[in-house]
Amino acid sequence: MTASVDGRDVLLDSPSPDVTRAIGEAFGQVLRPGDTVVLEGDLGAGKTTFTQGLARGMGIGDVVTSPTFVLARELGREEGLVPLTHVDAYRLTSLGEWDDLDVDLENSVVVIEWGERIEDALPLDRVHVRLTETADARAVRIWAPDGSQRRLFDAIRAAVT
Repeated sequence: MTASVDGRDVLLDSPSPDVTRAIGEAFGQVLRPGDTVVLEGDLGAGKTTFTQGLARGMGIGDVVTSPTFVLARELGREEGLVPLTHVDAYRLTSLGEWDDLDVDLENSVVVIEWGERIEDALPLDRVHVRLTETADARAVRIWAPDGSQRRLFDAIRAAVT
């Protein structure tokens, strides 16, 4: 894994799904209730793989699969941990459907695949992760859209580099 860091972005290369999970695991170790993470990338780019590592970093032993057809899964609460709410917004057709999910943004960590589809409904304090397939690896870009989430961004930057 190679890393490039500036004041606004962290750019990482991930040559394998295991490395993508490891990046997610480092990420998960610094998350707190109220943190929102928006995952972006094409189908098969590694969003669920990243979330598997993130859950492991939070201490969650549940199996993490894509919530595509159920829209949202809550993990970790039964283990007495900070819950991880894993959302797939791909099938949401309106912001009203997002509201109907009644996701607890304050007391859980929320990871949203395809979150750019509902960006207007999300808290400003969030971090984005874009996974992009390249010829021989995945590129992972991490950023806070308006710099408002400095605590989380700085902790993530320290954890993954």
